[in-house]
Amino acid sequence: MTDDDYADLGATTQDAMDIAETSMDIVRSFVPDETLEDRIRQKAVHSTGSPDFQHLIRFNNDPVVAGARAVLDERPIVTDITMVKSGITNRGHDCPVRKAIGNGAELAAETGMTRTASSVLELDREGAYDGAIAVVGNAPTGAMALADCIEDGTRPAVVVATPVGFVKAADSRKRVRNVAEEYGVPAITNVGTRGGSGLGAAIVNELVHVARDAREGDIDLPADE
Repeated sequence: MTDDDYADLGATTQDAMDIAETSMDIVRSFVPDETLEDRIRQKAVHSTGSPDFQHLIRFNNDPVVAGARAVLDERPIVTDITMVKSGITNRGHDCPVRKAIGNGAELAAETGMTRTASSVLELDREGAYDGAIAVVGNAPTGAMALADCIEDGTRPAVVVATPVGFVKAADSRKRVRNVAEEYGVPAITNVGTRGGSGLGAAIVNELVHVARDAREGDIDLPADE
C-alpha cells in the first residue's frame, strides 16, 4: 500500500493504514458504496462501530458536494468545541480550523445562556459562519444557536450537526434540519440520541476525503447549478 492508497487521512504508519483500510472494507460489506452520501454513512458507521447508524444519517440540500467544494475552496472550518477541532485531520486540505468555545464569555455571563451557545452567537457576529463549514459535534445549545443564526440570515457552506445526549440533542438536530430545508442550507445531521464529537469530526474528515478525490481526478463532483 502506498501513501496514496490510505483509507484514513489520519493514518501515518503502515500498520495504521492497514487497519484503516481493513476497517473500511468491513464497513463496506454492510453499507452501500454507490453514492457520495454512502461515503458519509460508511464513515458514520466506522466512527460509531454501529452498522445501524447508516440509517440514522440525514442529508439536506446535497451537503456532501457542497462540503467538498467548500474544502476545495479552502473555506474555514468552525467547530463548537476543542474535541471536535482536535479530531479534524490536518492533512488533505488547507482550510483554517477554529473553535467557537472560548468566545462570548461576556454574553454568557450577561444572559445565563450556555458557553457554547454564546460562543456561536459571538462568532456569528464576526461573520465567521458565512461560507464556512460549520460543525456542532457536542452541544445541543450550540446547534440551536446556529439554527437561530441561519434563520437570521447567516449562510454556512454546509452544516454538520451531531450533538449527543438525552436533553435537547435530537430536538436541536431537528431544528437544524428544518432551517436548512427552509433556507436552502446544505446540512448533515443524524436522528436519535447518539452522536458526538467523534462523529462530527469523522463526517468532516470524509468531506475532506471527497474533496481530495475530486482534486486528484478520482471522482467528478456534479457541476454547479
